[in-house]
Amino acid sequence: MNDIYNRRNTIFCVERESDRYPEKIAVHKGMPRKLWYMGRMPDPNRKSVAIVGARRSTAYGNAMAKLFAEHLAEAGVQIISGMAWGIDSYAHEGALKADGDTFAVLGCGVDVCYPAGQRHLYECLKEKGGILSEQPPGRPPLAGFFPARNRLISALSDLVLVVEAREKSGSLITADFALEQGKDVWAVPGRLGDELSRGCLNLLKQGAGLADRPDTILEALGIQKEKIVLTQKDTKILLAKEEDIVYSWIRLQPAGLEDLIAKTGFPASRVLSVLTGLELKGLIREVQKNHYVRTDLKITDG
Repeated sequence: MNDIYNRRNTIFCVERESDRYPEKIAVHKGMPRKLWYMGRMPDPNRKSVAIVGARRSTAYGNAMAKLFAEHLAEAGVQIISGMAWGIDSYAHEGALKADGDTFAVLGCGVDVCYPAGQRHLYECLKEKGGILSEQPPGRPPLAGFFPARNRLISALSDLVLVVEAREKSGSLITADFALEQGKDVWAVPGRLGDELSRGCLNLLKQGAGLADRPDTILEALGIQKEKIVLTQKDTKILLAKEEDIVYSWIRLQPAGLEDLIAKTGFPASRVLSVLTGLELKGLIREVQKNHYVRTDLKITDG
């Protein structure tokens, strides 16, 4: 049994009086006297973003959570979430895809994998980041533990990003805690009439930051990403298969949504999701309603 395995499966406890207790938590009132963790604690010298949202999320919300997390993690931002189904898990997966650091705060003991079906993600988090909780080892998840868990998610973060949420959602509790703690709240704009967009739209009406692309969040954190000149080969590597297919049909002349659906054979909802991802990556732009062109991003023949 090697040292890495031992550390990943050892439960550590840090008390509030310890200099290892997270400073981001320590400055707030009502924080737990003890924290248990497996893996590592977030690096206090690096920026952290909490990405939260609905458990029963849509394909659009899942894609946005993964995309934002991946791009932020690539820039060195630590991703904090709660390992729940839906937005939380896609946020963790996005960070892992970028080989970034991501941490889950649980509403049960750190040795309890909850939800039970998240065992693979749970093990990855212990290896590439950490699992934290104020609940002692062995304690099962109870409904009353989760609002308290949410205050830790926001406290560990420099800002909170809500990706998708109903009008009355646990994610909004995290946003409320963030505001109480003096943290900025950002929301991904949703679609009008969509029940899972109401929470984010309400946050935006109340003054939350508009998270229109990952670079906007990086700017809010004071992180400047270097502009990269992509070769045709680089672009192929960056794009997933479906993105590559849709992107290949978009040229310098506007391509309409209906035309793209017909040419790719993908459902309209999937094409829209892919187009949103390509826009956020800065590879295309909408020049008029549902018509897209490639950006003026310099593409070389390397």
